[in-house]
Amino acid sequence: PAWGPHRLALLVPFRERFEELLAFVPYMHRFLSKKSIRHRIFILNQVDHFRFNRASLINVGFLESGNDTDYIAMHDVDLLPLNEHLDYSFPEAGPFHVASPELHPLYHYKTYVGGILLLTKQHYELCNGMSNRFWGWGREDDEFYRRIKGAGLQVRRPSGITTGYETFQHLHDPAWRKRDQKRIAAQKQEQFKVDREGGLNNVRYRIESRTDLSVAGAPCTVLNILLDCDTNETPWCTFG
Repeated sequence: PAWGPHRLALLVPFRERFEELLAFVPYMHRFLSKKSIRHRIFILNQVDHFRFNRASLINVGFLESGNDTDYIAMHDVDLLPLNEHLDYSFPEAGPFHVASPELHPLYHYKTYVGGILLLTKQHYELCNGMSNRFWGWGREDDEFYRRIKGAGLQVRRPSGITTGYETFQHLHDPAWRKRDQKRIAAQKQEQFKVDREGGLNNVRYRIESRTDLSVAGAPCTVLNILLDCDTNETPWCTFG
């Protein structure tokens, strides 16, 4: 197929997982190039001392991705698509969840929108991005599902994919890489609330450096990102 008019910003939240990064960047560059998807890969590397904040990193990646891209993929670094029929094209009709519950090797509940999710930049702005209140692992994508619904958008998912739970390779090994699942102070109660105030409009950050790299011949841009946290608002951003 011919290269289309659209260009994808592949936004990859990241911290200290370099062996996965070395596999991810060349694999995804080949995968998308084979499908004639014009793309830029952004590695959103959190370098501050706060707990990991996937949603804020995606907000930053969106804001820093430039005007030459018109849609985004929120993409986990440890999830590689194995089926070449998976669709990464411009999601004009609404958010497209590539890593659907019927295909993801781990998460199978019907409101799941994590792993790999495509949105036009216009639709992401309509949702005001993701909430910045989720420090530590999990729940930010569940809150984002509510934002999608609140914006009047419908999540679409792949059809005709017959590879089931073998559709993706999951690189994460929980035996030696523990997830930060601690719940501190009021965090447990807060994680089930909808954040009606924050998102793209109030993410606080500084870009420490911006570096264009080539990984095994595949180009990517690494943003070293310092997030900021209001400890009065979200005291669970630090182990304190």
